[in-house]
Amino acid sequence: MIPEYKTILYATDLAVNARQVFKTALSIAERFNARIHIVHVVPEMDASHLNYLSALIGEEKFKERELKLNEEIIQTLSGRLERLAKEELETNPEAIKLVAGIEVLHGHPVDQILKAATRHSADLLVLGSHGKGPIEHTWLGSVVQKTLRKSRYPVLVVPVPE
Repeated sequence: MIPEYKTILYATDLAVNARQVFKTALSIAERFNARIHIVHVVPEMDASHLNYLSALIGEEKFKERELKLNEEIIQTLSGRLERLAKEELETNPEAIKLVAGIEVLHGHPVDQILKAATRHSADLLVLGSHGKGPIEHTWLGSVVQKTLRKSRYPVLVVPVPE
């Protein structure tokens, strides 16, 4: 049976080559008349850093500033994602209807990507791979590798040059 893609989740880290990966997701969406959900995940800060900052400036001030900073980050990143989509769709304004939504999430990237895929009933995940060196992959792993291991959904990995 030939797959029918109706909902595509495009997860991006907004790296320089994010546009190329978005073009791939858009091409598939146009071919299948699918909807694209664009997702970016802001990783959580290490707990030891959070505790240090909280102790340094006081818990109340820290929580207040953290909330304000998170809101600013989400607004800034949402704006960047919207610009990316609009700039890539300038030559094809009809394709804007294929973008179902843009989300900036906070947490562990792999978990948030997979939760978003479930929430949107994704038929396909599209991710870019940066081809970092062997040390990063061996010790840290990558979001793409971990997503591939944990995903119940088909994943298209688009290799992008550094």
